[in-house]
Amino acid sequence: MAKVYIVGAGPGDVELITVKGLRAIKEADVILYDRLINPDLLDEASADAEFVYCGKSPDNHSLTQTSINGLLCKFALQGKTVTRLKGGDPFVFGRGGEEAEELARRNIPYEIVPGITSGIAAPAYAGIPVTHRNYSSSVSFITGVSNLGVDQEEYWEHVAKSMDTLCIYMGVKKLPQISERLIRHGRDPLTPIALVHWGTTGDQLTVTGTLADIVEKAKNVKNPSMIVVGEVVKLRDSLQWFEQLKAEAEIPAQQVVG
Repeated sequence: MAKVYIVGAGPGDVELITVKGLRAIKEADVILYDRLINPDLLDEASADAEFVYCGKSPDNHSLTQTSINGLLCKFALQGKTVTRLKGGDPFVFGRGGEEAEELARRNIPYEIVPGITSGIAAPAYAGIPVTHRNYSSSVSFITGVSNLGVDQEEYWEHVAKSMDTLCIYMGVKKLPQISERLIRHGRDPLTPIALVHWGTTGDQLTVTGTLADIVEKAKNVKNPSMIVVGEVVKLRDSLQWFEQLKAEAEIPAQQVVG
């Protein structure tokens, strides 16, 4: 029996993967990879490596999570070194915890290789620091889709009042409800908000507005996008470093795997 590496590939920019994550790709016998990884990372694998696509989009899952868990165990029990390559960080809305639980239950050796999550990277590439001494001393990473079985009104009341900056994953389709609930539970309608689409890639697009008008302004923005809510969004006006970089040199557009 070999080992499984659950690796965070980062948010899209191929250079944002960790050194350890890159080594796990190069040494893998089998790589199970997700939809949002940069496909250039697969070029770093051994010529003999086997690839298994595990991509999930909001309306289409190529494999169920149960199937993915089973494949990880099957390949490892065959004595293969397995790298599970996931976008962002595997433990931040990446279901890496579920995969690790299954491996632990089967007594299969594994390692977690953290990655840069889009909740930090996408705002950074858009010129938005998620914390700032003058604007925000707290940040919360939440998902626009919750399966915790909690009362939604209580949940959003807590979210609206608990943190200065909100980084919201998987929230584009629910943007109207998110904006409405945040306002209803105490956030100023003029609170700045940004959507960063395909953050850190050549296709990055950032749309800003307020809770009151963002639904109209961002009506054409699709997944994958990170939503950032808070006063820190104001800093984008002076910190748009990535747009300046793109203007100075052509940056390749992101290619979707699968």
